[in-house]
Amino acid sequence: MRDETPMAFVRAVVLAYARRGMDPATVLQAARIRPEQLDDPDARINTWQMECFGYAAMRELDDEAFGWFSRRIRWGTYGMLIRASVTAPTMGVGLARWCRFHGLLVDDVTLSLETDGALVRLRLQEHRPLGPMRECCVVSMLRGLHRLACWFIDTQIPLVETALSFAPPHHHQVYGALFPGPVRFGAAQSGIAFRSEFLNRPIVRDEGALRALLQHPVTLMVQPYRQEQLLVSRVRELLRSQPELMLNAEALASALHVSARTLYRQLGLEHTTLQALKDEVRHQRAKELLSRTPKSLKQIALLLGFSSEKTFARAFRRWEGVLPSVFRTTPTTPTTPRNATD
Repeated sequence: MRDETPMAFVRAVVLAYARRGMDPATVLQAARIRPEQLDDPDARINTWQMECFGYAAMRELDDEAFGWFSRRIRWGTYGMLIRASVTAPTMGVGLARWCRFHGLLVDDVTLSLETDGALVRLRLQEHRPLGPMRECCVVSMLRGLHRLACWFIDTQIPLVETALSFAPPHHHQVYGALFPGPVRFGAAQSGIAFRSEFLNRPIVRDEGALRALLQHPVTLMVQPYRQEQLLVSRVRELLRSQPELMLNAEALASALHVSARTLYRQLGLEHTTLQALKDEVRHQRAKELLSRTPKSLKQIALLLGFSSEKTFARAFRRWEGVLPSVFRTTPTTPTTPRNATD
């Protein structure tokens, strides 16, 4: 795990703590950042440390913008923006929505999407001095939007250029790792440019992928984007269409053209497990069968790949808090999903 995040970004967040009369010691300790490192201009932290520090700081400050703006971006706001944008038909429409909705939240900066022939430019215009938080704000917003665009279409989007309106910082060497493509400092306006052909790509994310992302919101901004091939969605679809695969991980992996070991590892990278996906599919399918068919509990258990009616009933009670027989007679019972294993 490379150390590629400059300590200047950490200092900017620490400054937000100071402005609010708060002590960052707890979040620094959780991320294993020593106080003496803050004053070292050459110090850097790795992606795990930045993810840990960023997540904890957002929650403690209740500000997903780390104090950049004159108005807080309360916890969960960017998640709502992603939810509003991910329903767009194409990546271009999704990014345009994000820029427009972000403008309703803050007056300090404006984001705009401009097509210039074969290129599209995502620009960031500053409307007030951002002071010592400027670099952290500009870099994080542009990097985060680039990663979001990649996530929308599950494709690594090469950048033709990253333009930054500030002078090269002391740690300018790390920018090659922060942005995939040429980086230019001292530009009239900050922004990123990529080929416009990507704008028409359809957004391919589903609700499951969105929920997984929102459980780890800082990951998208911090970690290098890796094309996922929508493994989670493919596993869900196979489990729905071929429930016999519930009991055979090797056969499921073969249907996905990967080894069982690779399947488990890649699902881990997407912050889920095969058992969790099996339970999710079983849970939804069980409710459908109980509500819409007269099949017996034993038939439903076998259809879902449970070894017996008893194990099905035990799992269903963990998911819903009631036995399947009770759910069938009161289908409007509120759900409280829980983990279950067969």
